[in-house]
Amino acid sequence: MQIKIIGTGAYIPDGIEKNQKFDQHEFLNEDGTFIPSENKAIIEKFKAITGIAERRYAASKLNTSDLGYFAAQKALEDAKIDPETVDYIIVAHNFGDVKHNTIQSDILPCLAARIKNSLRIKNPKCVAYDILFGCPGWIEGVIQANAFIKAGIAKTCLVIGTEALSRVVDKHDRDSMIYSDGAGAAIIQATADAGGILAHETVSYTYDEAYYLFFGKSNNKDLPADTRYIKMHGRKIYEFALNHVPNAMKICLDKSGVDIMAIKKILIHQANEKMDEAIIKRFYRLFNMTPPEGIMPMSIKKLGNSSVATVPTLLDLIRKKLVKNQEINKGDIILLASVGAGMNINAIVYQY
Repeated sequence: MQIKIIGTGAYIPDGIEKNQKFDQHEFLNEDGTFIPSENKAIIEKFKAITGIAERRYAASKLNTSDLGYFAAQKALEDAKIDPETVDYIIVAHNFGDVKHNTIQSDILPCLAARIKNSLRIKNPKCVAYDILFGCPGWIEGVIQANAFIKAGIAKTCLVIGTEALSRVVDKHDRDSMIYSDGAGAAIIQATADAGGILAHETVSYTYDEAYYLFFGKSNNKDLPADTRYIKMHGRKIYEFALNHVPNAMKICLDKSGVDIMAIKKILIHQANEKMDEAIIKRFYRLFNMTPPEGIMPMSIKKLGNSSVATVPTLLDLIRKKLVKNQEINKGDIILLASVGAGMNINAIVYQY
């Protein structure tokens, strides 16, 4: 029995927010003081570091669960699966549904229950639950689905990563330009085909690192102090990722027994272009190698960082041949990896 992804789907919002849109923002330091640089210089430096030129924002009438529903529909259609046969719906997110122009997170009922309701699934044995695991949430959902199927308690799982980060950003924080909205989904099932999930690895660093990403007050001290926004210690995250992600990827690869030369693609969480490039270089350096050209497809330039949605969205785009000069063919071995709030890291070695 091999456990494989038999269908994928993604929802990429229509709303495009280009970097120029931030030219009129009032960016402030953490202590509330003005940043001396002009916005144009701030934006140019931001793009040079992150690679982001634009990002997607969901329509005001849509919530995070809506985006996940749209992606789930496409994954079910792609896999040609009857929704009533799904045993588990696992939804990764971080902030629940946050209605446009409000500040309150809504996770009652959980997003998985909302998406199951939207899919009109009647089967009560289709278990729907959420997972909060930072940006690596979707990959962790796939790892959980793998465990359920191996244990014999499920045959088919729907794993969704969905986020509307535009609803929880502090517009006075330069980091607000990183975040975006979107959703990706996959159908996981046991098949007789070769390949599938060959190995996985997950680690959580919380002793000193738990609050590298956190909910904090606005940089604008005139705004209500009790209102919280997504915040991060960028430099600490960058250093943490470079020091720990490559090793987790290597451990996962070693578990699989696959030679590094066999890897055709590495799909890594689209967090920061420079950081991702540095992670891949350090990963290959562990094998005294340099990364092959084109090994790491990127979507961050146009889609930004949609947290749990970046990896499944990128996978879907490549499967549907929507990423220029990138493809995954039958038999190819790929490596999925992510890092994020917690701080959590995970990876999967997968044969397509």
